[in-house]
Amino acid sequence: MLPIVIIAAVAIPLVVIAFLTARRSTKAGEHPVNETDADRLRTEQEFAEAERYQAEWREEQHKHPHDPS
Repeated sequence: MLPIVIIAAVAIPLVVIAFLTARRSTKAGEHPVNETDADRLRTEQEFAEAERYQAEWREEQHKHPHDPS
């Protein structure tokens, strides 16, 4: 019984620390600190253009559903 308690006492904190470290690194990667307003605006514009293109593509696919291209 004692080895199980020791393993649990060591493993659980290690799992919690690993989870918090992974969460912190993911959060830092999603929002770089050195991103300027111009960079953010450019990214938003690129996403908007991609969404417009995707809507046009879906409309074309809806018009010609059996067209292989």
